[in-house]
Amino acid sequence: MKRRTLLFAPAFLRAQSSRPVITHGTQSGDPSVDSALLWTRADRPSRMLIEVASDEKFTKILQRVRGPHLLPSTDFTGSHVVTGLPAGADLHYRITLEDLKEGRALSEASVGHFKTAPAVPRNIRFLWSGDMVGQGYGINPDLGGIKIFSEMLSRQPDFFLHSGDTIYADGPIQASWQPPEGGTWRNIVTEAKSKPATTLEDFRGCYQYNMLDEHVRRFNSQVAQVWQWDDHEVQNNWSPGRPGNLMIANAGQAFREYAPMRRNPIEAERVYRKISYGPLLDVFMLDMRSYRAANSPNRQPVEGPETEFLGADQRAWLKRELKVSKADWKVIAADMPLGLIVADGPNFENQANGDGGPPLGRELEFSDLLSYMKREKIRNTVWLTADVHYTAAHYYNPAKAKFTNFDPFWEFVSGPLNAGTFGPGQTDPTFGIEVAYFKAPEKGKFNLSPVQGMQFFGEVEIDAKTRALTVTLRDLKGTGLYSKRLDRIA
Repeated sequence: MKRRTLLFAPAFLRAQSSRPVITHGTQSGDPSVDSALLWTRADRPSRMLIEVASDEKFTKILQRVRGPHLLPSTDFTGSHVVTGLPAGADLHYRITLEDLKEGRALSEASVGHFKTAPAVPRNIRFLWSGDMVGQGYGINPDLGGIKIFSEMLSRQPDFFLHSGDTIYADGPIQASWQPPEGGTWRNIVTEAKSKPATTLEDFRGCYQYNMLDEHVRRFNSQVAQVWQWDDHEVQNNWSPGRPGNLMIANAGQAFREYAPMRRNPIEAERVYRKISYGPLLDVFMLDMRSYRAANSPNRQPVEGPETEFLGADQRAWLKRELKVSKADWKVIAADMPLGLIVADGPNFENQANGDGGPPLGRELEFSDLLSYMKREKIRNTVWLTADVHYTAAHYYNPAKAKFTNFDPFWEFVSGPLNAGTFGPGQTDPTFGIEVAYFKAPEKGKFNLSPVQGMQFFGEVEIDAKTRALTVTLRDLKGTGLYSKRLDRIA
């Protein structure tokens, strides 16, 4: 019988039917200067075997690791943080599964690539977007799948920031239907995506569905990702203050199983965290969902339990981490925009409350945060977000604001990724939002299909020599729609 050469103890290659299978590709995530997380999923109880090399032929192997067991309790998913890696390096990984029942038979290997963060100033390019497979727009075989991921891959980013709505658990799809602009949209359909998710298996199936797409799997294997979540990982406009705690628990477990995200050693369910990507960049991943109060009219005059949005602990963490950050640029990744009105019936989904006056309700958290940043001289911040299903550039100008105790800053919006296109949103002047650019459907049109081309991602480039940060908003074909260069304030 043929043997396979690995540093691990010998194992046998058996007939294909008796060997483990990597079912949904591989992912890497949350890269640092000397480490990254690697993820995969098996079709049966297996052990994850990992090799990391400095070349794609794996002649220069840097690490060999016996990773975690992949068991039914985690839907056969598993991840491992590989440490002790060189900084600023293009690295290649190979994942193989070892069967736990069939005499340690091995799967076919799956290979991938990621970049570690630089230890010295180096040019950086990363992408961001969100809102994936929503409003009934699934994997369309007539279009060849979700091609925006191949376009993003062609940009050769250092990493990808997924700004939330990584799935639409509450958005079932059907084999075919007619979008608002006419024509027929066809979908590949699975049982899990044919109904709104409620059970743990349903939520897991939503992540599995997205990974059926070849463009998504290829992107996942080649680009390290940094995920956050928003509402559709559970259901539309959810908050801990609404009924459905079992559903939230099921959704949260599935998210943690499938997200290429490091686990917080103290609070296992925590999503907010900092990604340090060398001396030029820190990324602060926010969670605007897990700690909020139930949506309300959002007009409370003072802070209290009904105005919680980030929550006290997360806000204190963000202040502390911003203050100690030495990075040239501080990117704040928010799963919802600051100055756009997002309604939830008579209530409000984000912090903007539509009254156009001084801060009230959830706006009080952000007036406190922004005034703190001004007082502590925290400069060179940029906010990135998605959620609203169109692309835009916003400048927050205290000279035009009702609340003026903050330094001006920019916010950039992108998305969706294979979902319906909406917008533009109505603005709230409390923090002086000025719309420098947007691209959205014409007035009266909404939920346009990806065929219309209004699918968007954003690109951030930091020049190591000038220390300037440039944001470019791009469409489905990668065309640059709008660019803004920001020079670092000393």
